[in-house]
Amino acid sequence: MSLCVLSGILCFLLVEKTVRIFKGDHSHSHATPGKKSKELKEEQAIGFKTSGYLNLAADFSHNFTDGLAIAASFLVSRNVGLVTTVTVLVHELPHEIGDFAILIQAGCTPTKAIMLQFITAVGALMGAIFSLVTVGVLPAMFSTKDSSNLPVAHLPIEQMTSKILPFTAGGFIYIALVTVIPDLLSTSQKSSIWQNLIELFAMLLGIMLMVIVGMYE
Repeated sequence: MSLCVLSGILCFLLVEKTVRIFKGDHSHSHATPGKKSKELKEEQAIGFKTSGYLNLAADFSHNFTDGLAIAASFLVSRNVGLVTTVTVLVHELPHEIGDFAILIQAGCTPTKAIMLQFITAVGALMGAIFSLVTVGVLPAMFSTKDSSNLPVAHLPIEQMTSKILPFTAGGFIYIALVTVIPDLLSTSQKSSIWQNLIELFAMLLGIMLMVIVGMYE
């Protein structure tokens, strides 16, 4: 699992490096101070936009695993499916609020950020369809012909999510380390003590909510 988390961090780092290379980095040491300032702002804008794209990619893959879990649980029983759905909704609320804040920071308008989040929700539908087909439809097709071939069509959904979720978590960790925390540190010098305390309290509250959700999920 830890290797999957590190792989997610490394993958997102490579993606951002690639985006920065293709968008160009033309800062020169002989440039005037005004030009350096302008180029620095452009680099920061590129970084913010890149972080938004990375967050959308991580959110899409996370929603895909949610779709896998929900569909697979409904195949077990209706009650299990309903419990899983409610659990996913509970942990998605703070998750989507955080994603919304990152997209706003990346330069999106509130309306555009909401639309992009709806687009990433397609990942849940794709995950649900994939789970229903591989766990429900294909095994039924094979069982009508030869029941001995039934395990061939059954893909281990839990094993898939156990790999995808840590990888996605690594992506979110990278976004937090590269985008969110540096921005908090850069504004902390201009902020009052109360503002810094509020930011610290918000981080601790977020951690506490994740612990509570993890205990009862």
